[in-house]
Amino acid sequence: MRTQVAIVGGGPSGLLLGQLLHKAGIDAVIVERVSGDYVLGRIRAGILEQVSIDLMDEAGVGARMHKEGLVHEGIEMLFGGERHRVDLNKLTGGKNVMVYGQTELTRDLMEARSAAGLPTVYEAQNVRVHEFDSTHPYVTYEKNGKSERIDCDFIAGCDGFHGVCRASAPRSAIKEYEKVYPFGWLGLLADTPPVNHELIYVNSPRGFALCSQRSATRSRYYLQVPLTDKVEEWTDDAFWQELKLRLDDKGRRDLVTGPSIEKSIAPLRSFVTEPLRFGRMFLAGDAGHIVPPTGAKGLNLAATDVKFLHDAIVEFYKDKSEAGIDDYSRKCLGRIWRAERFSWWFTQLMHRFPHDEAITSKFQNAELDYLMNSESGLKTIAENYVGLPLDFGASKR
Repeated sequence: MRTQVAIVGGGPSGLLLGQLLHKAGIDAVIVERVSGDYVLGRIRAGILEQVSIDLMDEAGVGARMHKEGLVHEGIEMLFGGERHRVDLNKLTGGKNVMVYGQTELTRDLMEARSAAGLPTVYEAQNVRVHEFDSTHPYVTYEKNGKSERIDCDFIAGCDGFHGVCRASAPRSAIKEYEKVYPFGWLGLLADTPPVNHELIYVNSPRGFALCSQRSATRSRYYLQVPLTDKVEEWTDDAFWQELKLRLDDKGRRDLVTGPSIEKSIAPLRSFVTEPLRFGRMFLAGDAGHIVPPTGAKGLNLAATDVKFLHDAIVEFYKDKSEAGIDDYSRKCLGRIWRAERFSWWFTQLMHRFPHDEAITSKFQNAELDYLMNSESGLKTIAENYVGLPLDFGASKR
């Protein structure tokens, strides 16, 4: 098989890149190691920045998102038993975020790809990338007992943290930075109305909590828990009781509980790979970086990678220029490190760490009090939360 771009990974990053390339008249084949149903079964974040919204529109798959997505103009911060609102819209000159589950976004992209008859290989086994340091890279895999090969001009590594693409990069050419946090997030999904129309970030003496949502009738809640906890140890009733202990009186009154439709514990880490380009192979999304979910940056950073990579590939074919692919890693990493910093800072600010001294919570409350009572402090949170401009701090190439 011959194509222009071989995309390894059929999650939202790979699907979005494939759809954007299709719109630009560039051929791409997606190879995914698991089934489509498995991909859709992953429960992930649902906060979209404007860059992600714009890319879905550009890909021609934004109609349902605009119909069902919930525009949020602010967030609430709960600490010291009191709530404080961060007016994202006002503080950023009219910018907002949208709540639209990653599962639904992925479904929209899958359906568009299927409707266009574009090639996607699910349940591909033993996927390997070859000769990406040359002008003739290729991908091999096994399917139904047969060995297959895809010759291409470029390989897009959209295959996640445990994928084959980053693992195949020469160790002498790659540097990895990582911080693993000493706790996880226990998440519960329920078909109950959200406790609040906007997200509530909670700094509690009992640990962090987040009240989020997927729709007006589906809620997503998180609790900070030790890494030693097992999801099987948490009954629904135990989860709801602990959440109530971390909320304020209003939250306890307004909280509607119900049976969970999914529960899981996710570890938190900060991780960045440098560089993101290895010859004709490019890393995008979780293959190149992971952020703690506190700042809702993971999917949005992946979308930015996809935009930069799409633009570079289009420039290569349309203008016969390699300037974009040469600059891909630098442009992505500038934005990645700013988002990593915000996510790390926000995580430090809102969570209880093992072995923290009593004074640490006093420092957190004092900083939160300052931020909530300072226009500059509020603006710092707001402009990072909605997403910094694509060209923020960028120098001209």
